[in-house]
Amino acid sequence: MRGPRLPALPALLWLALAPLPGPAARAELRVRVRLPGGQVTEESLQADSGSDCISLELRKADGALITLTADFRQVKIFRALILGELERGQSQFQALCFVTRLHRNEIIPSESMAKLRQKNPRTVRQAEEVRGLEHLSMDVAVNFSKGAQLSSHIHNVCAEAKEAIYTREEDVKFWLEKGMDGSMFEVLPQTSDLPDLQRCKLCTDRWKPCICSYSLSIEWYPCMLKYCKSRDAAGKVSSYKCGIRSCQKGYTFDYYVPQKQLCLWDEET
Repeated sequence: MRGPRLPALPALLWLALAPLPGPAARAELRVRVRLPGGQVTEESLQADSGSDCISLELRKADGALITLTADFRQVKIFRALILGELERGQSQFQALCFVTRLHRNEIIPSESMAKLRQKNPRTVRQAEEVRGLEHLSMDVAVNFSKGAQLSSHIHNVCAEAKEAIYTREEDVKFWLEKGMDGSMFEVLPQTSDLPDLQRCKLCTDRWKPCICSYSLSIEWYPCMLKYCKSRDAAGKVSSYKCGIRSCQKGYTFDYYVPQKQLCLWDEET
């Protein structure tokens, strides 16, 4: 006699019920997603339940490579590799890292991500939920050589952005309460310290310091687990993981730069 059938989840990602081999699962999933301008790109999702982290990577329409690393020690790291404007004196690419707290229930656990499979790899995924834009003032610099105290992943993820790793003062206060070494942090100049400090998009001198803004969006990520119910022969009801809910979320980061030349994308149009 056949057992109860799982409910059909067409065009959705679903969770494999059988555990992956080995004490710690590593897995990669590639998902096709649509960017705001209509272009379709491939997003890579990697999970390592051994180090309890998740990494998502996608390329923006302008060519920038965006990476989000969720370290479940309560840290998330955004990295942007931005193509430089060679004709305006920039290097081939510019790297930025933004480090913030990872809150509970922002994203599914690494062991669940490692079990994700998809039935239709060619399907273009669209997030079921659009979470609000988060605007963050990144007013503190992080010392790269000491950043491993926050997350061991900073050393690899932010290697190209050693002089451009930013966080928020409110997150620093939380980490200091957890016993982190305060010497890894340096408070950056703000408009209250320098009255002439402008936003870069309003600054006309490319060699003056200003407040830069950079925006990115994670177009599709598994933000919650879905649970289904089953009933055994005795009528007892139990729940089991049967899929995920997907989300999209945008971020805008404001941070100090010593010269507008490091923020040429942030201009009035």
